[in-house]
Amino acid sequence: MTLRSRVAALEAELVAFRRDLHRHPELGRQEFRTTGKLTDRLTAAGLTPQLLPGGTGLIVDLVPPTAAPGTPMVAFRADIDALPIDDAKSEAPYRSTVPGVTHACGHDVHTTVLLGTALVLAEALRDGRLIQPVRLIFQPAEEVMPGGALDVIAADGMAGVGRIFAVHCDPKVTVGRIGLRTGAITSAADAVLLRLDGPGGHTARPHLTTDLVTAVARLAADLPGALARRMDPRWGVSLVWGRIESGSAPNVIPQHAELEGTVRCLELAGWHEAPDLLHELVSKMAETYLAKVSLDYRRGVPPVVNEAVSIAQLETAMTRQFGAQGEEVVEPTEQSLGGEDFSWYLEHAPGALARLGVRAPDETQVRDLHQGRFDVDERAIGIGVELFASLALEHAEV
Repeated sequence: MTLRSRVAALEAELVAFRRDLHRHPELGRQEFRTTGKLTDRLTAAGLTPQLLPGGTGLIVDLVPPTAAPGTPMVAFRADIDALPIDDAKSEAPYRSTVPGVTHACGHDVHTTVLLGTALVLAEALRDGRLIQPVRLIFQPAEEVMPGGALDVIAADGMAGVGRIFAVHCDPKVTVGRIGLRTGAITSAADAVLLRLDGPGGHTARPHLTTDLVTAVARLAADLPGALARRMDPRWGVSLVWGRIESGSAPNVIPQHAELEGTVRCLELAGWHEAPDLLHELVSKMAETYLAKVSLDYRRGVPPVVNEAVSIAQLETAMTRQFGAQGEEVVEPTEQSLGGEDFSWYLEHAPGALARLGVRAPDETQVRDLHQGRFDVDERAIGIGVELFASLALEHAEV
């Protein structure tokens, strides 16, 4: 039986599993039902899933008896959590049954792809066709910064891993294709909260106090440009504010002001330098207005930086499995300004994140991620399984 036929034999079960997850979404670190469903199916397949210490998420190792001790593992990761968004697909029989929660980012697809990979590889392990050890990571809380990847790493989930892969649904890419990019494919995403304090006073006498509204307004207007001018423009560092708050009366200078936003960086070097530089700039600018200032710089995730060898392995596997008739099944993809905690794994091993095409060929309107009407062409599930399984069995080397 070919790999294609093995995956096809699982297709109906996998689609049903994905729809069940979609009907019962769970937020980050609350994925108890999802974890239980995965545990039951993986155990039935003869595997031994290990529960993460937080109570959600799993690690599954498949180790051939012929593998020498210490042989590096090829790892595959899927994120299992949903988003706090209402499901707007009123016509879908599998729409979310949980108010205010839905799989609007495709994590139900990622999870099902990895489950299908586990089922295919479990059979290959029994038949002696799996040569190298494999680790499957069902990760919780990707949408909760700085991300559940850190939970996995803290539980030694990257110990012994020589290379790691993941896919992410992309509604701009047609089903049957994947998008690849060497280098940074996502952005770093951090959060900043700036607090300014002063004695307050009357607007008739701003010279006798700290004019906090002017101070916070100048910081809001000038900090993004100052930060950009102090950093290499090729790093693509972007500070954007989302909230500014101060005062309650037109003739009263307030005692407190807040400014909140995000810092995004296209390159890892910029992500490393941004916090110290922003602290320096904030301190100097606030001093001009005699404002007491504190900056809460909250790390989110670094950019996902795809390694060239891993990208080449993905391209080889995808082309050999699906491009036999000369069809173009791999396309370049642009860097996203969104954050992805897969980046944390790449600090421990080389790897790559691919964009999995989920757009139906006849789809005339792109259903973007993190929107209530997001949905996928479910043929993407089988394609993802075959891609991962072929990497594990033939095309990935560590």
